Amino acid sequence: MPRPFSVALPPWLTHALRAQRGPVPWNAVVRGALAAGPLLLAAVLLGRESVGVMAALGAMLAGINDRPGSRRTAVHRIGVPGLAGAAGLVVGTYAGEGLGAVPLTLILTALGLLAGAVSAVGPVSSGAGTQLLVAAAIGAGMPLPEPGWQRALFFLAGAAWLIVLRLALPTPGALAHDFRFDGERLAVADVYDAIAELLAAAGGEQAGARRAALTAALDHAQDAFAGPRLRRYASSSAERRLRAQYAAALPLAEAATALAWAGDALPARTAEGPRRLAVAVRTGEPCGPLPAPARSVPGLRALDDALLHAAETFDRGGRKPGGRQTDGNKAGDEHSAAGHGGTGTNPLDRGARQTAHKGLRLRPFRAKALLRTVTGEGGREYGFRVALSYGASAAVAQAFHHVHWYWLPATAVFLVKPDLGPLVSRVLNRAAGTVLGALVFAGFAAVLPRPEGLVALVAISGALIPVATRHFAAQTAVVTVLVLALVMVGGEPEASWSRIGETLLACAIVLIVGHLPAPGQRGGNVKARLTAATDAAHAYLTHVLSGADDRAARWALRREAYRKLAEARAAIDRAAAELPTMARHTEGTDEVAATLERLVDTTTACAVHLDDTGRLTPRHTERLATLLDELVEQRERAGLADPPANLLSA
Repeated sequence: MPRPFSVALPPWLTHALRAQRGPVPWNAVVRGALAAGPLLLAAVLLGRESVGVMAALGAMLAGINDRPGSRRTAVHRIGVPGLAGAAGLVVGTYAGEGLGAVPLTLILTALGLLAGAVSAVGPVSSGAGTQLLVAAAIGAGMPLPEPGWQRALFFLAGAAWLIVLRLALPTPGALAHDFRFDGERLAVADVYDAIAELLAAAGGEQAGARRAALTAALDHAQDAFAGPRLRRYASSSAERRLRAQYAAALPLAEAATALAWAGDALPARTAEGPRRLAVAVRTGEPCGPLPAPARSVPGLRALDDALLHAAETFDRGGRKPGGRQTDGNKAGDEHSAAGHGGTGTNPLDRGARQTAHKGLRLRPFRAKALLRTVTGEGGREYGFRVALSYGASAAVAQAFHHVHWYWLPATAVFLVKPDLGPLVSRVLNRAAGTVLGALVFAGFAAVLPRPEGLVALVAISGALIPVATRHFAAQTAVVTVLVLALVMVGGEPEASWSRIGETLLACAIVLIVGHLPAPGQRGGNVKARLTAATDAAHAYLTHVLSGADDRAARWALRREAYRKLAEARAAIDRAAAELPTMARHTEGTDEVAATLERLVDTTTACAVHLDDTGRLTPRHTERLATLLDELVEQRERAGLADPPANLLSA
């Protein structure tokens, strides 16, 4: 029988067509509808359209950063970029009023260098850098009657309004509990579900994918508790309970990883306990008796101990103890706290208590580490690309003497942003989204009454942003409609067709700049993240082999190692989807990341085995030696520096 005809698309085109999936975030849709549109309507009714445009812009850019998570995290994720955007408006407005084209271009280029380098720190810094540059271009190029400080104030008010909505509006279905912590509750429940999925997949082909999913769930939960706070420690009983439940999941995740590393299939009932704990987190009800696994190997004994600790943690929430079931499904509580030396006296209990109280950060954030990231290889490369793209776009736009020249550099900022995907994918999606958005807006502008129809269009577009963020082209189309509507409400003529031409020109500029030779090595962001992942793996391995009995520190090091690996893997995947001329600079880095992942998995298995027996088996030591040898060879092939010498001697 002839095989069906199929065409294998290149990675750069496959990525451009890929879209995220998931349920519609209705709460974010409601917030989007209540953000920019009502602010613009209030300003129109007061006869201050230009003020409404600034506030709506602030709310729109805040909506792009309004992602799933806890309310506390949202304050940081939305507020920091909002402050950066307000600063950009002030700088851009006063520079645009007092400087000529050449010095203004130099100022914007310097801002691009700074914002690009800072964007290498992380997602929030990247969002702040983007809003700084977009707002600076708008402040310099958009003709509005208000002075710079008023523009910044109203822009910041728009972002603050979305933060108020994020804090005040309850999530549907969350009113049965303290809705302030619904983001944390969902994140912790997802961790227990991911542990159950990993245990169910142990010994199968999906074990690696399930371990990666567990890492993502743990990262999300850790972030959910990491936002700004007025007090150092949790002051609410609901938050304290959730933090304790999250801490109780860490030894379960450790045991599950060790069991998956062993490669043996587990009985179906092994995953039942974490599943019941996930339901208990979501509903707030008692978890009930938890099936106890057979204590036949170190990994299962560690899982059993962790389940007992989790059951005790959930019981201390003020509800009736559930106990556990033995292998014969007989209800009981044979494995009591006394069997562990008493609650709070053994390393597991002490570690969980410290983690729940203080979190997973090992040391305070240091300015030197931030400066090292900003000035490192990844920060320099990204800062150079952003500065060149942003400055060149501003220069070209001003040379054309176009009244809407700010659109060109603002578009270039989004195009050169690497965490939105590979360069060619961003360019294709931006071009397609702008054309679609401009055509849609032109059709609506021809029939809608003004200004009420345009205000409604802004509100609808704001509601669609949380859904459109699943694909860059869709997000671009929605944002294009919203911005064109704001420009027209502000009193400027329709600019749909000029937006298409300027976007295509920005695409060409960024494509050229993105393929220019840069100072230093290409792929600097990937190599910097791989270096950070190697250092984290080294710190984790050293701690485990030292025999230290500090579980809280061990779990923190383990989390940092897996988080750095996940960040490196994401950067590698993006780089691999570039055009071949750019993708070749990071060839072989995926093999290094895979070896590091296996090394951290093996380290976790060693930690569990050392807890149980106090010594490693030949299988563990031989596996560590093999992985360290492979790491040296693969890093050499990928053109990376040698790993730390003390890692090789571990």
